[in-house]
Amino acid sequence: MRQSQLFTRTRKEAPKDEVSKNAQLLIRAGYIYKEMAGVYAFLPLGLRVFNKIVGVIREEMNDIGGQEVSLTAFQQKETWTPTNQWDDKEVDVWFKTQLKNGTELGLAVTHEAALTKLMKDFVSSYRSLPQYVYQFQTKFRNETRAKSGIMRCREFVMKDLYSFSRTQDEHNAFYEKAKQAYEQVFKRLGIGNQTYLTFASGGMFTKFSHEFQTVTDAGEDLIYVDENKKLAVNKEVLNDEVLKDLGIHRADLVEKKAVEVGNIFSLGTRFSDALELNFLDEKGVKKPVIMGSYGIGPARVMGTIVETLSDKDGIVWPEAVAPFKVHMIVVDSKDGSARAAADALYAALQKAGIETLYDDRDLRPGEKFADADLIGIPYRVVVSEKTIAAGKHEMKVRATGEVRSLAETELIDTLRE
Repeated sequence: MRQSQLFTRTRKEAPKDEVSKNAQLLIRAGYIYKEMAGVYAFLPLGLRVFNKIVGVIREEMNDIGGQEVSLTAFQQKETWTPTNQWDDKEVDVWFKTQLKNGTELGLAVTHEAALTKLMKDFVSSYRSLPQYVYQFQTKFRNETRAKSGIMRCREFVMKDLYSFSRTQDEHNAFYEKAKQAYEQVFKRLGIGNQTYLTFASGGMFTKFSHEFQTVTDAGEDLIYVDENKKLAVNKEVLNDEVLKDLGIHRADLVEKKAVEVGNIFSLGTRFSDALELNFLDEKGVKKPVIMGSYGIGPARVMGTIVETLSDKDGIVWPEAVAPFKVHMIVVDSKDGSARAAADALYAALQKAGIETLYDDRDLRPGEKFADADLIGIPYRVVVSEKTIAAGKHEMKVRATGEVRSLAETELIDTLRE
């Protein structure tokens, strides 16, 4: 991508009504556009980051046997009344509407009931199970407040996976696989060190559910962390009985603010009972399917990365999710030699398969460098009269500030690594 062809531009200031750091930086750097409170559009750079996060999650879900689908955003009232979730007293964040013929519809808040109903067409006997089905689908929630940028939205994409098992043991085995897959996701996305497996309320189905909480001052939750065991307990379940169950001592816990980036929990037979998702076991006995639910919000993760890894100059993307690996800047010379050399290096980087944003704009060097820091691509390469004279290119690591001078072949080899 040549930056001169990118229709978006950086901004010196964020909108005055935007209070969250993640949205301020993402808007200023040209990653997102704010349509209204809690509703954001993804611009070219932002969509590249979002899709890379989705790609990492998809790989890990496929590795544990997930099958990807895409369910509808429109939901029928009849799907949700059996679980009492259509009632606004039970679920107060529905966006509801009507067709012209008066049929009442809602925009999906979640998809447990919808997928349970769908699976009735495909599950009949024990031979049909287990199944693990997931999607990346837009959810709509009529939140009262939306002040955390892309970490709490009224319209957002959720990765939701649902497991369908024959027995509790079969469910438990997959639950552990999902837990490990989630840990791998956050490690790959660059926030593994700040993200804790957190014990939370299991509701009516199990003693605990598990959240994945990333420590950040922008977090809305309070968790209590045992840093040696790398485990945490949500404030909502912190009591002596829970600590005893987990083998954790209160004196070892440190209070931290955190944001929930993922969760996994058992659903038991709540949805299968209500919607009559049953199967015949080996003896021909009808039994309800045992279910679990596993969620990650890709945009919430994106916002959390910005909150935790940015610095005073801008965003610092991990390589796995950065929109490009290299931000190449040309500092023009009067004779045009610098631009010619930069064009040649850009072509070489493309040929080597290295994703590059080439700042070929007619701007002062200081403006280009400031934009590069704000945009936060992992490696900055400068081509100028000085680097041409030295016969080496200047490469700066965004995360550490380390600067190296490398010949072209060394540069390409280093970036490939």
